[in-house]
Amino acid sequence: MSYRNAKEINAMARLKIAFAASPVPLAQQAFAALSATHGNVPQADADVIVALGGDGFMLQTLHATQKLSVPVYGMNRGTVGFLMNEFHADDLAKRLAEAVEEVINPLVMNALTVDGQMHEALAINEVSLLRAGPQAARLRISVDGKERMKELVCDGALVATPAGSTAYNYSAHGPILPIGSDVLALTAMAAFRPRRWRGALLPKRAVVRFDVIDSAKRPVMADADGKSVRNVVSVEIRSDPSVRHRILFDPGHGLEERLIREQFA
Repeated sequence: MSYRNAKEINAMARLKIAFAASPVPLAQQAFAALSATHGNVPQADADVIVALGGDGFMLQTLHATQKLSVPVYGMNRGTVGFLMNEFHADDLAKRLAEAVEEVINPLVMNALTVDGQMHEALAINEVSLLRAGPQAARLRISVDGKERMKELVCDGALVATPAGSTAYNYSAHGPILPIGSDVLALTAMAAFRPRRWRGALLPKRAVVRFDVIDSAKRPVMADADGKSVRNVVSVEIRSDPSVRHRILFDPGHGLEERLIREQFA
């Protein structure tokens, strides 16, 4: 989505905007100033949502508004701000008019715990499994129902989307994935055996399953964008194309450009 001519810019200036802000003082100050200038409608009535904070708050906003099908434009009032645009208070209408839309699909996690309960959660960045005790985790990995690794001994493993590939995945030495690519990254964290295994690239349609070996002695937790489930025995992860997160970026500063730029930093 891109709004270019003066007529469209004028129309964007009359957009119904819902502002959301993280609790940090810098974000709250911006929220007060922008709401006074542009008004602030309920999110259910908005044409666009403006999120003020950092990447964590942006993820919260996307999860909270995923059923509204409303685009979200973030302005950085946090730290890293990979999913955010730069903060400027005086030209918001023009920037919204010229914004370019990116659409991303989350992962869905189904985690089975030792007590037989199934927990479902969505993740925009990644689903990760982490050891929850002093000993390394032992994981069996299957892809589309076929066992691919009998045993991975590690601190953890994750499956990341292209949008999330520069986050935890990159810190764990996983690859940066081009936005829009139909690929997921499967990355190990501190792999002990196989010691040199660096992970795998999988089709976006793939269904990845982790089975925890000896879960009583070596407990494992699963996490989907901050929603944690402890004492898991198996975790299944797949992309969910039915959920579409619409994110707005300033021209020339979208996710594709940011992903390329990150690789040369």
